[in-house]
Amino acid sequence: MPEYSVGTLAEFAEGDRRVVKCGEAEIGVFRVDGQFYAWHNACAHLGGPVCQGRIMPKVIEPTDAEQRTRTLEYDESERHIVCPWHGYEFSLKTGRHPGHAHLRLRKATVKLRDGEVYVVL
Repeated sequence: MPEYSVGTLAEFAEGDRRVVKCGEAEIGVFRVDGQFYAWHNACAHLGGPVCQGRIMPKVIEPTDAEQRTRTLEYDESERHIVCPWHGYEFSLKTGRHPGHAHLRLRKATVKLRDGEVYVVL
């Protein structure tokens, strides 16, 4: 399996992202809560450049007694990425869409070795 160097540990601050070319694939590498996660840069909805989207807390839509959404709230404990094409939201840690279990990002493997960050495809 090919490995691609994407930088050093020191180059990734908490919350950082880097979108890199790994052979024919484009991969987004993220540092969240001290851990590294990597996803193919293709939204599970229609293939948009999801790894280049906005990073924000998970959106929660509480409903009133008639099941109408009146406001938005945010779960600060979970970071999501939002696809810039259609607004589909995915967990940076699991790659899962919060409302559609069958929609998820395609994972890439991250390896840390000798102070370097690698993506393995």
